[in-house]
Amino acid sequence: MATNKEVMATGRRKTSIAVVKLVKGKGRIFVNGKKLLDHIGNRPAIEMMVFRPLVLTENQDKYDVRVKAVGGGVVAQAGAIRHGIARALVKVNEEYKSVLKSEGLLTRDPRVKERKKYGQKRARKRFQFSKR
Repeated sequence: MATNKEVMATGRRKTSIAVVKLVKGKGRIFVNGKKLLDHIGNRPAIEMMVFRPLVLTENQDKYDVRVKAVGGGVVAQAGAIRHGIARALVKVNEEYKSVLKSEGLLTRDPRVKERKKYGQKRARKRFQFSKR
């Protein structure tokens, strides 16, 4: 679709939303104006998770990724970024869809925190029962 313009896509995970811009570049990722490593800290597993769609489509050194991530924690934001990158890559080239879909990167992870119920400590945990 786009040759040298930027491609935008939105990724979501839990309560995090990441707006991703894919631009021709050298494979750098910036999150909220900072480098990816400054944003996530020393967590190689999360870094691998974010780069997964680019590695699968062999684009890790062809695009720069600029992200605006809000809500949730660092891991949820990383999941949202991965989702957004995968969606943007499909906009760039429709042929990537089969590879990314088979890895489950185009599907939004529906798991969210369960609400707290009244009369209980948390969603499932009860208050301590005392017989006497």
